[in-house]
Amino acid sequence: MLPRLLAPRRHRPALAGVFGTLLLALGLLLAGCTSGSGPAFAPSSSPPRGATASAPAWAADMATVRAGRLPAEARRTLARIDRGGPFPYAKDGTVFGNYEGELPRHRRGYYHEYTVRTPGERDRGARRIVTGSGGEIYYTDDHYKSFKAVLR
Repeated sequence: MLPRLLAPRRHRPALAGVFGTLLLALGLLLAGCTSGSGPAFAPSSSPPRGATASAPAWAADMATVRAGRLPAEARRTLARIDRGGPFPYAKDGTVFGNYEGELPRHRRGYYHEYTVRTPGERDRGARRIVTGSGGEIYYTDDHYKSFKAVLR
């Protein structure tokens, strides 16, 4: 009797699907919290394992570089990113696929790449800045073979 009060008959299957999905998500969340492996996130009072107090969690377990220590061209590219452009290369701001797997895995479209001019190069060169949708910034000077997390 109660379902008739909640929704018309034609909407009941859709509501049942939504309710089932919510129950499944809640169950998975609870199972993850009780698996014995610890909480899904670290308390804010201490950095995650591998991170230092001055480096954010996304920079844990990788080389870092302070933004002020980047080459001048990379600092200029960062300033352009902060301003939203304009960018000198047509591929600047395009999706970075992370095919090399050097950065943490995320859905396609999470990362975007920007060219860092290399003096003396006639083409785009090997240097790039890659940004993540969560605010991460990475620098590579060897065309994606290795990255450093950029700390601001």
